[in-house]
Amino acid sequence: MQRIHWVMNAVARAFAIVGGAVLSALILLTCVSVTGRAINTILHSDAVQGSMGKLADALLATGVGPILGDFEIVEAGIAFAIFAFIPLCQITGGHATVDVFTSAFPTRVNRFIQMVADALFAIVLIVIAWRLYEGMMSKLGYGETTYLLQIPVWWSYAASLAAAIAAALVGIYVAVVRVIEFLSGHGVLSIGGGGDQ
Repeated sequence: MQRIHWVMNAVARAFAIVGGAVLSALILLTCVSVTGRAINTILHSDAVQGSMGKLADALLATGVGPILGDFEIVEAGIAFAIFAFIPLCQITGGHATVDVFTSAFPTRVNRFIQMVADALFAIVLIVIAWRLYEGMMSKLGYGETTYLLQIPVWWSYAASLAAAIAAALVGIYVAVVRVIEFLSGHGVLSIGGGGDQ
């Protein structure tokens, strides 16, 4: 059991690291694109064109402006990043919870509630992965591409699908562990604490 937990934890952390790297790159891309758009707007302004038109035109000729297709890249990257963070959140019990009423319940009742919630979440993750697969196959079959960059749309579906499959596997693992916890009466994973046990 401990080896499986180590593997699931490693998979969850690896996807979170990759998701974090992608999110950081998207933040950088957005900042560069917004800065380029602002500089382009300033260089096109009447004041700059009137006072230093040749220099402004020379700078504009270098291609100063927003990054082409930035929103297409951000859209695909954010979808991947969201799915990439789910496995770690699931295995560490990091999802937001509201336990106003349940905190007064006995431990066994809370374990039952957690078991049912994690089983339902595992089912939801499986359905999401399945539908992403179906969507990816549809986009692949139609050969659909993004408008500006002409990147095949199925690529972003495939990236999100990889993370969704990892999330589903971790979700199934967590659901099985919650059943074991409920039946044995011993805690294995944290509930809402965020740390490993």
